[in-house]
Amino acid sequence: MEMEEKSGKKRYELLDSIRGLVLISMILYHACWDLVYLFGQNFSWYQGTGAYLWQQSICQTFILLSGFCWSLGKKPAKRGLIVFLGGAVISVITILFLSRDRVVFGVLTLIGSCMLLMIPLQKVLKKIPSATGLAVSILLFVMTKKINYGYLGLKDLFEFHLPAGLYKGPVMTFLGFPSPDFYSTDYFSLFPWLFLFLSGYFLYGMLSKAGSGKFLDKYFVRGISPLSFLGKHSLLIYMLHQPVIYGILSLAYKA
Repeated sequence: MEMEEKSGKKRYELLDSIRGLVLISMILYHACWDLVYLFGQNFSWYQGTGAYLWQQSICQTFILLSGFCWSLGKKPAKRGLIVFLGGAVISVITILFLSRDRVVFGVLTLIGSCMLLMIPLQKVLKKIPSATGLAVSILLFVMTKKINYGYLGLKDLFEFHLPAGLYKGPVMTFLGFPSPDFYSTDYFSLFPWLFLFLSGYFLYGMLSKAGSGKFLDKYFVRGISPLSFLGKHSLLIYMLHQPVIYGILSLAYKA
């Protein structure tokens, strides 16, 4: 989630600012989640379409942005391992202390996995024209968006139902075929989300080739300082935000 974006000595502050803005949105969303599911508040709108679109805007922006930034950072193996281990820490803590609200195969696990997979995949991906790769990645993401629910395709247009035998075991759950008894409050399987990560990767390829990278240097260097600060420290903030929110709400409801 947190990555160094550099082009020469430049850092693309706009990317940090976008990440910072989405981070604020995520904190507000999770505060509402805590109020509803941990503190018993009745927000009927939170189970509606608007809240779902809010949640999707957060996770999809984070994943797309992570793919976009992959080519900009150094030491991809180290960065990928750090993010993946961050996800593992969250899983262990929630399983041990918050079993009813456990996070297994959450968004950090996904992003870390994508970052690590890109190391061997890049040799093949860099041979694919960016525009073609972007179009195919978006199409595959849309077509596999409901893979967790047992089918490929677009509901009400055409669907291909997948064999129930695929949906068993932790490995298949990680890939996108969750077991019937699997439960996680934050589940992001490798598929379909890898395709959104790849969309970000190919989008960066398209923009970086526009005028030999001058497009990025012209429009992405400057950001908004407070948001940029949050974006630069997004991984740490992500790891800490839920305990902080819970602590604040606990104090507020005891007062």
